[in-house]
Amino acid sequence: MMSKYRDGYEFYCEMCDRYGLEPISFRYYVIQLSQEQLSAYNMQAKQLGI
Repeated sequence: MMSKYRDGYEFYCEMCDRYGLEPISFRYYVIQLSQEQLSAYNMQAKQLGI
């Protein structure tokens, strides 16, 4: 589900903030996901009928 990506991104942003780093945009974050991560998302979306 895309919300899992959003949750991961929010955690990433918290860590960037903690260490004084500038986070990349959510769009770029999603683009950088591995094929395995994208496949898992697509499989879960199909099961949920999204």
